[in-house]
Amino acid sequence: MDDNDSKDTSQRRVLTDISPIAWEHPADRAALNALRKIPGFDLALRKVFGMFGERAIRLAFKANAVRVSEVQYPWVHERLLRVCEILDLEEVPELYVSQTPVVNAGAVGLGDPFIVLNSSMLEVLNRDETEAVIAHEVGHILSGHVLYRTLLLLLMKLTVFRFPLAGIAVLPILLALLEWYRKSELSCDRAALLGMQDPEIVMSSLMKLAGGTRGEPLDLDAFIAQSDEYREGGDLLDSVYKVLNAIGATHPFAVVRVAELRDWIDSGTYERIMAGDYQRRDEADMRPYRKDVEEAMRGYTDSAHEIFDEVDAAVDRLKSKVGDVWRKSRET
Repeated sequence: MDDNDSKDTSQRRVLTDISPIAWEHPADRAALNALRKIPGFDLALRKVFGMFGERAIRLAFKANAVRVSEVQYPWVHERLLRVCEILDLEEVPELYVSQTPVVNAGAVGLGDPFIVLNSSMLEVLNRDETEAVIAHEVGHILSGHVLYRTLLLLLMKLTVFRFPLAGIAVLPILLALLEWYRKSELSCDRAALLGMQDPEIVMSSLMKLAGGTRGEPLDLDAFIAQSDEYREGGDLLDSVYKVLNAIGATHPFAVVRVAELRDWIDSGTYERIMAGDYQRRDEADMRPYRKDVEEAMRGYTDSAHEIFDEVDAAVDRLKSKVGDVWRKSRET
């Protein structure tokens, strides 16, 4: 199959009226629900940033990017329409291609979200993988992430480039938003899988976003093995470095995203959704907020237990080494 050809998509299931709850990571939902429960928080954000942020951002892309349509990047436009049909997004968002060397994409905006694909991404990913990225961004829109993501980007821009001293005051907010956003990425990797309905395409796109180059073949099995090695290998110091390295990042590491996606598939949730067993948008969310918090905490607790286990093992190794040295010193 040529790199630009698409796999047969006629067998994809249209997920009519699917609620984003179906794919959202519990830590993502718990954090976002906490923000939404602050009285007037959403309204205040829309009023403040709607006066300045969205209009400026939209005008910037209209002036310095190519808007996708039936005549501009028609194949991208076709993939956008297909993803919106499968995930049942009635109002198709605008999509722009921006001349940017970083292989990335994003959904931005406050009241009227739109998608931006960096031009370098179209060079590195094939068309199916590009569609997976589009499905990921559509997931952000359907989950209502875009308002908070835009807030995060504007805060980072203001504190870093305009008012660096203010960064100290808003650092806790930034770190909290970054932690939420990393979890929201895991949610929308699941949305990408539901949009494509092919795990290999989604994981391949993550692999190439991590380190792909134009025309260079990569081996997905090798990257999956690398993902397993990262999650399972290393000692205590490696675990500390993993946490520290992720603190300032907007996205989880690609190897972690692949592992999380595989875990979600193995849980059976993906299979149930594909069989039609998913929550609809018109159904009341009967899942208590406390349940999301419990699941999120369980995930963090499991991670903490892994670190504690590694600490325990490291201490045992240290005791063994000290004991060996002590015995040898006595023998001499």
